[in-house]
Amino acid sequence: MTGLVYYSSGSGNTARMIDRLGLPALRIPISPADPMPVPPAPYVLICPTYSDGEGRGAVPKQVIRFLNDASARSLMRGVIGAGNRNFGTYFGHAGPVIAAKCGVPCLYRFELAGTETDIAQIRSGLATFWRDPCLTAS
Repeated sequence: MTGLVYYSSGSGNTARMIDRLGLPALRIPISPADPMPVPPAPYVLICPTYSDGEGRGAVPKQVIRFLNDASARSLMRGVIGAGNRNFGTYFGHAGPVIAAKCGVPCLYRFELAGTETDIAQIRSGLATFWRDPCLTAS
């Protein structure tokens, strides 16, 4: 299975999800002073949402910085969004925003650090995603 790249803020919700998934993952650092990870192979990005009540600012600045590197962006094959259901229609909004901008599918969304059901669905979904090539890919 190919790996994950993720961002997690000081709250640590996304990091807790990654730990519970138990899959290989590179972390995008919180501090802009820290070096960005260099993905060695295709990956799925897991990104929390930080939008205001209007959906603006959904993608964290460090994730934008990471994706501004064309070589890192070219290896992304999908995105999983995280968020808080209190934001209604903007729940996990970073996932669809990144998917649309980068031309990859938004594979899943989960709340906060996720549930056991989320973990099972993400593991199963990723196993299928990496195993079954897209029939529409050229």
